[in-house]
Parts: sequence; structure tokens; C-alpha cells
Amino acid sequence: MKLSAFEGKPEISGEQVLRSLDLAALRVREALPRFTYRSQNHSSVGNIYPDCDNDQWTSGFWPGQIWLSYLHTKDPVFKYAGLIQVENMLARIEAKTEVDHHDMGFLYTPSCVAAWHITGEERARRAALLAADQMMTRFQEKGGFFQAWGVMGAADNYRFIIDCLMNLPLLYWASEQLGNPEYAKKAAIHAQTCLAHSIRDDGSTWHTFFMDPVTGEPVRGVTCQGYRDDSSWARGQAWAIYGAALAYRYTKDRVWLDTFYRVAAYFLERLPDDLVPYWDLIFTSGEEPRDSSSGAIAACGLLEMAAMANCHEADNLSRIARRLTAALATGYAATGDTDGLLLHGTYSKKTPFNTCTQEGLDESLTWGDYFYLEALLRLHRPDWKPYW
Repeated sequence: MKLSAFEGKPEISGEQVLRSLDLAALRVREALPRFTYRSQNHSSVGNIYPDCDNDQWTSGFWPGQIWLSYLHTKDPVFKYAGLIQVENMLARIEAKTEVDHHDMGFLYTPSCVAAWHITGEERARRAALLAADQMMTRFQEKGGFFQAWGVMGAADNYRFIIDCLMNLPLLYWASEQLGNPEYAKKAAIHAQTCLAHSIRDDGSTWHTFFMDPVTGEPVRGVTCQGYRDDSSWARGQAWAIYGAALAYRYTKDRVWLDTFYRVAAYFLERLPDDLVPYWDLIFTSGEEPRDSSSGAIAACGLLEMAAMANCHEADNLSRIARRLTAALATGYAATGDTDGLLLHGTYSKKTPFNTCTQEGLDESLTWGDYFYLEALLRLHRPDWKPYW
């Protein structure tokens, strides 16, 4: 990974990391009165998060922030709130409330796998294992993938999305916990299907890819949330960076190492001058909205691969990640009367070419806050073992 495009850009210092981490944890603590017993909406409204029921695909990221804050501060109030959130997550999966989709990893890895590792809380382990079982019900043998959403087998939803690479670690964890290789086997099959079809020759990615429900053969790649089908949605590209690094960690297959560098290069080469991506990588300048959450996700992915790379490459990856994090901390970190951690995120923007609902435009995003906090913790504690 070359640094030439980043020469002259500041790296975040150790002092700045600690200061930013302290501020982020303080902001999480200040939000606890509203969000200890409630969930945080996927995106802020006027930079203030509404509270909501635990029924969104993003509901695991707020408790994830609580656990990262507890790791940093050891303040028992975070542990107290985190375990209340575990109860909430367990109740959700036991009742099967809005879980007919593939995002069990996003829901249960930062909330419950994290809680299990940190506290040994058996209810957290139970919730995460039930979530892994639920995810397994989404596997389609024809085509070899986890169907993202919709009625199982329906032709108009017989597809997977690039995000799912981040859900697969839940299944590897379940295999390890139960001594059952089936979870890991299905995860590896899905990853290979994604590798074969979601990543284009130039290293860019399709957001979603349709398969034939009769033959299991590939049909077409499209976008749901990117600008148009032939562009690359920034957050999807960031999921690919982090997801490829995780796939390499779990499989040790060098194809994922090569894939990581391809998708990372495509992302990094299309960053604007301040290093925070636009919401779609087709844009490199102008007035389009940014998506700070994509920068935070990418930084975490770079640091994940740095932990497995040789010394020279690890240094390169870490230095790039430090530059990305510096850009977020200095120009996008929330201050004042907002309750997120990271400003200027984009959940989805409607265009004439996509099918999404426009929401969370130029707002804080709960996953952006989580991955920003994770990036800071990774930089402050290089020995930290992620839960993904």
C-alpha cells in the first residue's frame, strides 16, 4: 500500500488519540440517561438521536459504543448499562422481533459477543448464539449465500449484499463456541460467493448482487444505496475493506489478502483532499454529501490488516489509518449540543438511479460513531482483540 497520496497529511498523535477517546467516552456517558433502556435510532435528526424500540438492523452499535467506552474507562456505569442492553438484545432474538434478515452480526457482535468477552455474561453468549442460528436460516444452498432480506427464495429478493462480510464473524465465533463447523462452513461459502461476484475487476464493488433462484447462477449486480449501478457506494466499499481483512483472518486464504489491497486501493485513491469520502466514490470533489462513517469503517479495516501484515506493510497501513482518523477527529468529530460522536454521515441519498429511501443525510450515524470509537481504541490499545 503506497503512501504517496497521503504525504503531507497529518497523522493523529497518541496524545490526540487519547484526548479524542476520552471525549468520545464522555459523550457516550452523557447519552446514557436516554439510551440505557432504549435503543438509538440509526441516524440523528438535526444531529440529535431519537430513541426507538429495539427493532432496527443497527441496534447493536449503540451497546457496542457502551462496551468500548467501558473498556477505555472501566467506569462501572457503562457495564451496568451494557448488561441492560444485553437483556434487551436477548429478549429481541428470543421473540424474533425484526430478525428476518442477514444482519445478525451487526446486531449481536458489538453488543453481545463483546459483552461475553468482557464480562463472561452467559445471557450475552446465549443471545449471540441464537442470533447465529437465526442467520443460518437465511442461507440459500442454490448460489451459496445468505439472502439479505425479503421472503426467502423470492426472485425479487434472491440476493446478497457486500455488507454481509461483516456479519460472518458471528458465525465463525459460533462454530468455535459450539465446536460445530457448520456455521464456519456456511460463512466461508458465502464469502467465496461474494468474492466471485461482488468485487469488480477494478477493485470497486457492487452493493447488491442477484442470483437465479432456480439455478443458483449469477444474474446481475446493482446498487440500492449508491449513486448508480456503475458507481461504487462508499460505505459498501468500506465494508469490503474491513470484510476482506476479516475474511483473511479467519480463512488465511491469500486471495483475501490480495482482495483487501485491491478494494482498499480503489477507496483510498478516490478520497478528496481532506481524506473523508463522499457518500459515493464517483464523487471526489464538489457539494455532494460526505459519509464520515465510511472513513471510520475503512480505518478499522486497515488497522485489522495491519495486525496481520509484515512489519513494513503494517507500518504503512497503520500510518494511512492514522491519517484517516486524524481527518475525522479534527474536522468531523461532534462537539457542543449534539449527541453523536461523528458528524456529516450519510445513511442514504435518493438519486434517479437507485432504489433507496433518503434518510440520515448529513447526520450522525450510530455505526459511524461505533467505528470511530473502535478506530480510536485500536490506535490507543494495539493489543486489543476485536469482537468481529
